[in-house]
Amino acid sequence: MDTTPISEAAASAASAPPDIRALGRVLIDAFGKGWAKGDVPLLMSVFTDDAVFIETPFSAPRTGRDAILQYWRDVPVHQAELTFSSGEIFVVGPWFSVEYKVTFRRRRTGEWVEARGAMFCETAGDKISELRMYWHRWAGGREA
Repeated sequence: MDTTPISEAAASAASAPPDIRALGRVLIDAFGKGWAKGDVPLLMSVFTDDAVFIETPFSAPRTGRDAILQYWRDVPVHQAELTFSSGEIFVVGPWFSVEYKVTFRRRRTGEWVEARGAMFCETAGDKISELRMYWHRWAGGREA
């Protein structure tokens, strides 16, 4: 039987680290919904003001909301009929990772593209402060 006074238990719970797995699910679901619907403001809502976004391990980091927005704002112009799905959230400290799959049709050519990869995210408060993406893409049934 727990004999800890309620006030001590409440104080302990208040000082407990946030549930990063639950937070990660909320953030990735919002990010994926924004990407799939071409809702750039929703997609951008998951980032801190000074967030860092790295599209691939070989890409230069984009730092700050304006730099990240420059990347994502044109995506809906080029991608149509997009679906996004993600797997289980894995957590280590303030970091979480998740595998994802995205399929879309290129607006210019009509070609279907499928990309599968993983995202590695660091959190600050209730937002993503760093997002690294690793992915592989197939286009028109071929590796791209």
